[in-house]
Amino acid sequence: MTALSEFNIRTNSQNDWINITNQVQKAVSNSSVREGICVVFIPHTTAAVTINENADPDVPRDVSFALDLISPDRREFRHGEGNSAAHTKTSLVGPSLTLIVTGGKLLLGTWQGIWFTEYDGPRTRKVHVRVMGE
Repeated sequence: MTALSEFNIRTNSQNDWINITNQVQKAVSNSSVREGICVVFIPHTTAAVTINENADPDVPRDVSFALDLISPDRREFRHGEGNSAAHTKTSLVGPSLTLIVTGGKLLLGTWQGIWFTEYDGPRTRKVHVRVMGE
C-alpha cells in the first residue's frame, strides 16, 4: 500500500522553523499504513526538513545561529539571486527524511519533532509525504 499527500506552508521570515510533525502524522493516519516507512520531501532549493528537539524553542534559534556562522551571506557569492547562503544551508540540512511507521504512527523519540526549515522566506512552500507499507 502506498499513499502520497501534499500540504502547503506559509513561512514568515528568512530563518523560519515550522514544526510539521502533526501534518506528517495526519498524512500517515490518512494512508491507513500500519507498518512501513514515510518519506517527507521538500521540493525547493532554499528550504529543507530535519528532525530535532521539539520541546525547547531555543533549539531552532541556536541551530539557525550555527548555520548562519557556517554559511553567512557573502558578497563573494556569484549567484544572481543573492541567496547562495540559503542554497548552502539547504544542502547541509537536506531536502528529505525517511521515518519508520509502526502501529500507524511515526516512530520518533520523546523530544523529536519534524521541522520544516526556511532559508529564503517569506514564501509559500510545498511538503510532499509518501507513506509506504502494509
